[in-house]
Amino acid sequence: MSEEVKKGLMGIVVDETTISQVMPEINSLTYRGYKVQDLCEKCSFEEVAYLVLNGELPKSKELKKFITEERKNRGLSKQILSDIKNMPKKAHPMDVVRTAVSLMGLEDKDTKNNSPKANMKKAMRIFAQTPTAVAAYFRARKGKKFIQPNKKLSYSENFFNMMFGKVPNKEIVKAFDVSMILYAEHSFNVSTFTARTITSSLSDIHGAITGAIASLKGPLHGGANEAVMYMFKQIKKPEKAEKWINNALDKKKVVMGFGHRVYRSGDSRVPTMKKYFLRVAELKKNTAYPKMYKILEKIMLQRKNIHPNVDYPCGPTYHLMGIDTDFFTPIFVMARITGWSAHIIEQHAANKLIRPLSKYKGSEHREVLSLNIR
Repeated sequence: MSEEVKKGLMGIVVDETTISQVMPEINSLTYRGYKVQDLCEKCSFEEVAYLVLNGELPKSKELKKFITEERKNRGLSKQILSDIKNMPKKAHPMDVVRTAVSLMGLEDKDTKNNSPKANMKKAMRIFAQTPTAVAAYFRARKGKKFIQPNKKLSYSENFFNMMFGKVPNKEIVKAFDVSMILYAEHSFNVSTFTARTITSSLSDIHGAITGAIASLKGPLHGGANEAVMYMFKQIKKPEKAEKWINNALDKKKVVMGFGHRVYRSGDSRVPTMKKYFLRVAELKKNTAYPKMYKILEKIMLQRKNIHPNVDYPCGPTYHLMGIDTDFFTPIFVMARITGWSAHIIEQHAANKLIRPLSKYKGSEHREVLSLNIR
């Protein structure tokens, strides 16, 4: 009897996890059992990062220690900063951040140590240093001087300061924090599964996260938030949105920012991110993007019955914050490092080499004849 091939491992349960799950019965993505919508409204990104990595929301002393640890590890060596400065100015920022994390592994004193304690320390260093690497390249590409991390600022405040030399108002920072919380973790998505697969060979955390970043770069995964913004820029005006989307659908083009492998009745993260997108648009006095957003969303539902995913509101939100479009996915990386790290640690705890089978469809057994040899 022929074995059924499950392309893309669709419907295949490959392992167990305690980190996150989508719960259709409450229409929510949950982290360690908590609804992500509630976490967005009631917690800072640092609190959620602690939760994802440690399994519980932090008590006051635990949070203070976590924040102190993150802030003291933000700095990059002069060598890595020099390497980032000298990287090609036309390189995609995802390639730069992927390389930067790999370079961090060359310098980390615990690179070869896969113990839970060492992996947690390395996870914190990667978590703290990656925004510094992203901001360093953001400024280097523009010919601007690097801004050192500021230990007095929160994770998100510090990132804005390293990028732009100033911290925006609290509502902008909150919207950014929310996007980071929503991007922090999402079960066995393709980049997380990549990280777990690499980890299953007993490779190190820097290598696993480097592989995950490469996976996240693809437009069918993390790169979708960039693609959404390129779409908005191509449409230009709300008045052109209806014609553009109908034309795209008539030509059977893929419209990025819509649909999801897990959600069938709508991404549970979207209402929260949409709320903050609209607030940022209001603060920035932008009416065009909300109108465009509404038109595209409406027609996709009418014609294809496809709902937006979280990348759809995130793209224009980051743009309104002044962030270059090709830096959207590196920000996704900054958030998802928490989820990847938690999965890497979980994989090590009960490891089994991930080695699926394939169904051979090539030529039948053949003999090498002398006339084939030259």
